[in-house]
Amino acid sequence: MPLISITRLRVRSWRYLPMFFVQAARSQMQARASAGCLGLEVLNDAHRTFWTRSAWTSEAAMRSYMMAGVHKQVMPRLADWCDEASVAHWQQDTAERPDWIEVHARMQRDGRPSRVKHPTEAHKNFVIPLPRL
Repeated sequence: MPLISITRLRVRSWRYLPMFFVQAARSQMQARASAGCLGLEVLNDAHRTFWTRSAWTSEAAMRSYMMAGVHKQVMPRLADWCDEASVAHWQQDTAERPDWIEVHARMQRDGRPSRVKHPTEAHKNFVIPLPRL
């Protein structure tokens, strides 16, 4: 049964965007080349916010990607770069990725905040605005 994974990151300052963009592009290339990746999309939202939705053959495949390469190297830096971050994942019958409205609903309902060093009030209260489509 495929695993769907979604993330939301808000970069806290314009000064972190250049390095964030470089590392995000490298992480996307790593994900798309990873065994078990069935698809990945990124949404550039408002206010330096970025969403991802991906499908994987299994949770093990997704975790293998997370714990290797560029993704593993950059994850610790996101605690400094971001002031909001969250993640959710679930299994479903198909590898079809949900639309962004469903991604938002799932994040609000099933997501969990990730650790950031400079959280906004929205992050502290786990308030996630609808993505700009």
